[in-house]
Amino acid sequence: MNHRIGWLIAGLVLALAGASQFLLNDYYQRVLSVIAINIILAVSLNLTNGISGDFSLGHAAFMAIGAYTSAVLTLPVRMKAIVLPDLPVWLGQLEVPFVFALVLGALLAALIAALVGTPVLRLRGHYLSVATLGLMVIVQVVALNWQPVTRGARGINGLPPFTTPLWAYGAMLLTVGIIWRVVHSPLGRAMIAVREDELGAACRGVRVFRTRLAAFIIGAAFASIAGGLWAHLITAITPASFSFLLTFNVVAMVVIGGMGSISGSVAGAVLLTLLPELLRRVETSLALGGQPLYGLSQVVIALLMLGVMIFRPGGLFGREELPAVLARFQRRRSAQRQAPHPSPSS
Repeated sequence: MNHRIGWLIAGLVLALAGASQFLLNDYYQRVLSVIAINIILAVSLNLTNGISGDFSLGHAAFMAIGAYTSAVLTLPVRMKAIVLPDLPVWLGQLEVPFVFALVLGALLAALIAALVGTPVLRLRGHYLSVATLGLMVIVQVVALNWQPVTRGARGINGLPPFTTPLWAYGAMLLTVGIIWRVVHSPLGRAMIAVREDELGAACRGVRVFRTRLAAFIIGAAFASIAGGLWAHLITAITPASFSFLLTFNVVAMVVIGGMGSISGSVAGAVLLTLLPELLRRVETSLALGGQPLYGLSQVVIALLMLGVMIFRPGGLFGREELPAVLARFQRRRSAQRQAPHPSPSS
């Protein structure tokens, strides 16, 4: 029954995404697509940060790898001759379909995650966070200086606008479905065991390092797919697009939604995508000392994250999924209904 409900929800989401391409204007379609892309980023990061317990800050690096890979591979040959004239001949004459570009970007990101993760994941705690943050800086510097492929600070523009709500939500459902299956598989249970007690998991036969590396690689692959979708939604990318601010926003989605909860990551991504859009008009309409309140959305997100960490450290969902949260809510309602009511005083 649960599988039937899942397939029904997936079909409904795809139907609504397809209908939005005919019923909504470009602005609302873009907002819907950004929500789906942020869900991919949050859920994939949660596999590393929440499920396996490794706090990574390098998600923007894998997103950049996917964005630049898909951009170079899908750019029409005639435009490459103008925008990227110094590309190698074989790459300058290569143009692949969008889906293949996303897959190749994911494979490249997974390969780099395996190469980088092998030494980096031997660290723990804040040492690992700083190392993965260094990976983001390295990728950004490479994108800034590899002029023949990335055009440096000028970036690559004029990308084909392949990303639509249907593409974005199809990839989002695929991401959530695969990561859900991973979490509820023996590999996922091994990740949770490593998060809870690394020594105990090792004593039970879990290969701790391989388990952590698997979570890192899978998360990197899906972050790359999100980067490719984002590049073909915005149709222009620069190295500055993949900064620490992007990393902070994705981490905030995971923390606010709930570390270790896929449903929480989805809720956090939706909340922190819509909130800045709602606050954008407030930033321009209000003024302090004659100056518009630019940056108000970032301040609100930071305060929201701080409030969640103080009053609900586990996030909105904690480590529970939506079915468990709904079941607990129903049990509480049932208990309240069955509780004896006080008799009126005479």
